[in-house]
Amino acid sequence: MLALASLNITEKTDEEILAIARPLWRDLVKSSNEGKYGDFARSFSSSFALAMHQVVAGHQFANSELARNLSEEVDALGIIRRGEHVTVVYRQRSTKKPGEWLGRLVLGYEDGKVRIFGATIF
Repeated sequence: MLALASLNITEKTDEEILAIARPLWRDLVKSSNEGKYGDFARSFSSSFALAMHQVVAGHQFANSELARNLSEEVDALGIIRRGEHVTVVYRQRSTKKPGEWLGRLVLGYEDGKVRIFGATIF
């Protein structure tokens, strides 16, 4: 009997995790800048999608200068493994506001696919 491949993302190398995370973060930045909530939430886990209230998120897109002006220039600072999830920590910049922000992307598997279980910039 063949063993099934493990679907615990914490077992991946840092390089493998970053290869998965980079396009997801890039897509979040792009859809946030464009104010496209549907695209923004496309890779969310079902639990995260339910927790993100669409009206509140839409209000944030409409009223947050930071959320609508994220730079594509980003640095991965590290990866934290916990349970069945990894958190990729980023240094995020804005195209309009001086300074740097901390970005957080939580990834794990849902139904055999990598999904976003959390995403914030602060």
